[in-house]
Amino acid sequence: MLKARYYQTDGSEGKAQALPEWLFDGVVHEDVLHQVIKAYLSNQRQGTASAKSRGQVKGGGRKPFRQKGTGRARQGTIRAVQMVGGGVAFPPIPHSWRQRVPRKVRALARRSAFNYRAQGDRVILVDSLEFETPKTKMLVEVLAKLGAEGKVLLLTDGVKENLYLSSRNLSGVEVRPFGEESVYDILWAGFLVIEKTALDGAEPSSTHKVAVESRSRGEPEVRARERAAEEARSEKRGARVGHGTKSRRVRDVKTAAEIQPEKKVAKSKSKPKAKPKSEAAAETTTALKTKAAPEADAKPEAKAESKAKAESKAKAEPKAEAEPKATSAPKKKPAPEKKASPKSSATTKSDLDVSTVKLPKVGDMAKFLAQFDDVSDIKALMARDSRKTAQAQYEARLTELSGSAKGKKD
Repeated sequence: MLKARYYQTDGSEGKAQALPEWLFDGVVHEDVLHQVIKAYLSNQRQGTASAKSRGQVKGGGRKPFRQKGTGRARQGTIRAVQMVGGGVAFPPIPHSWRQRVPRKVRALARRSAFNYRAQGDRVILVDSLEFETPKTKMLVEVLAKLGAEGKVLLLTDGVKENLYLSSRNLSGVEVRPFGEESVYDILWAGFLVIEKTALDGAEPSSTHKVAVESRSRGEPEVRARERAAEEARSEKRGARVGHGTKSRRVRDVKTAAEIQPEKKVAKSKSKPKAKPKSEAAAETTTALKTKAAPEADAKPEAKAESKAKAESKAKAEPKAEAEPKATSAPKKKPAPEKKASPKSSATTKSDLDVSTVKLPKVGDMAKFLAQFDDVSDIKALMARDSRKTAQAQYEARLTELSGSAKGKKD
């Protein structure tokens, strides 16, 4: 039940009063409001606009000049639409703009307009708006006490001439007897000031009574089924993957936590420090031992393993033989560090099955591909991915790796 502020005759505020349910039922039908206001504004048009076409303008029966030889465009009459003093193309014709709105639709629009103002606390009830003499200043003071600012519509109990004369000089105030206001008047005003006697004495019409009876019967079964079906459809749409805000969420790539190439690179750096002579030697640790020279193998063993003095003495002779190489080894120490990345990529390639990696969205491809340092892995993922929009991400990563490799060589 909607309520409105109530003010007594002396201007003191009283207890909020309940509004009658037959008029303030809480239903706002925007489509009906638009239809009724559009018809109201259309009915205000006089429809007397008129103009003459080229056939209605007097004169112009003779050709103004010859067809050819003048250098000008050909003309048949001086009353054509492009000539000064000629007719008008598609001129307005006097006709009626009147639109007819059904009685029940008008009643529904009136209730919707009242409910719209009542829901915004824009309806004010007063005891009386009687003025002994026309006085605009007095009306302004009354509206200031009521808190009605801007455009105000005063609905009185019958015709009150003094109140009407007091409001004529105020551009934002309109006075109407209750029941004679239009839907446009209600929505035009920011505040509705209604006399309580007018609202109490008003009786619902037959149309309003039928509306009250239909509301008492509840919602029809057909509308209930339609509403339930629409709610079910909206739930299905909301449950779809990627619907609404779900599509904007950045999902974590599961393989990111499993790969961790940076940690494996650190481990590979702490492993044998001997310089690999070919990329194939980085596939397995056993291949490194078979293809590398025994002198190079003995050097990391002697540095990493200091178990006993006997073993160190036994391996002292190969150390002495490899002294010329050892002198050059300190100068070329950065070379193994630069080529540690292929090792790490090889280890990641052996540990990771590229065919089982889950491909993320295109928007997350740059972050995903940054975890791979091996060109062969990226090419394998590129062959798996059939999305055209993702190919640019693969190519960008490949060029980045090739550029970094060239920089290291230089």
